[in-house]
Parts: sequence; C-alpha cells; structure tokens
Amino acid sequence: MEWLDIVDEHGVPTGEVVERTFAHASGVLHRTAHVWLLRDRGRGTEVLLQKRSHDKDSHPGCYDISSAGHIPAGVDYLSSAVRELKEELGLEAREEEFHYCGQRRIHWEEMFHGEDFVDNQVSNVYYLWKDVEPSSLVLQETEVEEVRWMDLKQCKKAVAEHSFPNCIALEELELLPKRYEVPKRHEV
Repeated sequence: MEWLDIVDEHGVPTGEVVERTFAHASGVLHRTAHVWLLRDRGRGTEVLLQKRSHDKDSHPGCYDISSAGHIPAGVDYLSSAVRELKEELGLEAREEEFHYCGQRRIHWEEMFHGEDFVDNQVSNVYYLWKDVEPSSLVLQETEVEEVRWMDLKQCKKAVAEHSFPNCIALEELELLPKRYEVPKRHEV
C-alpha cells in the first residue's frame, strides 16, 4: 500500500494520511512532484516526454511529463522528485540541479479501466537541463513505455491542438523556460 499525506490547498500536510487508491476514488487532496527534463539544441529548447504504460491507472498510453509521482507520507517535494526521476528513468540528479518553476492545483475526474478516478492534487513543478539520449535511460516498464524529445514550441502547439495522445497541461508547459540561460556570475 502507498500512503499519502492529506494536504491543504497550499500542499501543507494536515497530519492525516490516506491510502493512494482511496485518495483517487474519493478525491482526497494530496501532493505530487512534476519534473521536466530540458535540453538546448541551439534552435530552441526541447522537452523530454514519457509515454505512460498501458497498465497505468490513469491516462494509459498517453504522453506526459518527463517524470512525475505521488509524494509518500512524510516525504518532501524535492527529494520525491529526485527519487521519481531515478525510479522512472534511471537518471540520477542532485537536488541543486532542479529549478522550481511553480505550484499547480489540479483537479479532474475521469473513468479509466471501468473505474472512476478523481485526481485532486497540489503539484510542485521543477525542471532541469539534462541532455540525455533516450537509449541511455533505464525505463521503469510498469510506468513508462518510451520517451522522446520534442521541441517545446511544437509540444505546446500539439497539446493545444490535441494532435497526439497526451495528458499534459498547457499551463504547466508555460511555466518552463523558453531557452537556456547561463547563470550570471558575481564579481568577487
């Protein structure tokens, strides 16, 4: 069983926990961490998309965030983001490589595999610059079917037009930087 913290509207744990399946059956507010991998290809930013396994409890076979997951009870957002990246893609990263770009409040209801599914979450969204080849990643087969890079502008257009199977929120793509900027150094 996977236990999640019940949280308030800002993602702060209330001190109560709930089992994940029950959270999605009843719409209990819980936390997730979303991680976007970006790379600069000179002509623009590319974003890594994962295709969700057909066995997933929601949005099977759809393209999604590079890596995302529920935050276990008692765990914080960033350490959970690091763990999910390692579990889903086999990619190690340090917390200082992650850039926070916002928090989203997400609520939707749909039916998957003949069951009602209510997602009610507070998500911290992060990105990191990581130029990796899909063939070098070790995918968690129960979660991820494949990964692919896509131009960020093209991805936004495709999501807006619903031109490929995805469960990506356009508002989340808008949080991402449009190009890589070298951090400024301070003179000593």
